[in-house]
Amino acid sequence: MNSNNIAQEPAASRAYHALERMIVTLDLLPGSVVTEGALIDRLGLGRTPVREAIQRLAWEGLIEIRPRAGLAIAPLHPGDWVRVIDARRSLELLLARSAARFVTRNAADLFHASALAMRQAVVANDVLAFLQADKALDEALAFAADNPFAVRVAAPLQSHSRRFWYRYNAETGLAESAEHHVALIRSILEGDEEGAAAEADRLMILLRAYAEAAARR
Repeated sequence: MNSNNIAQEPAASRAYHALERMIVTLDLLPGSVVTEGALIDRLGLGRTPVREAIQRLAWEGLIEIRPRAGLAIAPLHPGDWVRVIDARRSLELLLARSAARFVTRNAADLFHASALAMRQAVVANDVLAFLQADKALDEALAFAADNPFAVRVAAPLQSHSRRFWYRYNAETGLAESAEHHVALIRSILEGDEEGAAAEADRLMILLRAYAEAAARR
């Protein structure tokens, strides 16, 4: 995201993206307890946008709001990753088909940018840049698919999945994960609904294999 886009992004959205990234990358440790005030100080944003972001993350299951006790960051249990992927799989196929059917020029630009960012992240071996590109891809998919009901269910599962991937597969799964994501983007841009669904399914199969391996550790 360039500086102009950051400046134009609403404060609540900036707070959400910053906090979601901190949770996904374990900067806010699983199971730890923080305060709203500490997050406000860390983000340098006002109380209202940070509170809105916290409410959104609580709905997504990444934060538990404990009245008078603080904010608990969701724990990480490796066995839960399989459950996340199983819940996510059919939604991803639906979104991929819809995105391929309805993709517009504006959406295509977002997909091209995500693919380029992923390739650059692999070349640089930059896991954090890859996660940012993956989040951008999910948002491009949401924009292109034009199905807010499916997106509302899929979005928190995508965040949880990124968090598990970062914890258990970031050191070894970067290139392979990027390859599958770029193949999905290619099918969407070609308007190939069944091809996009097939690539989404291959990606979910790959992630489930990662999740099963993590659960056995």
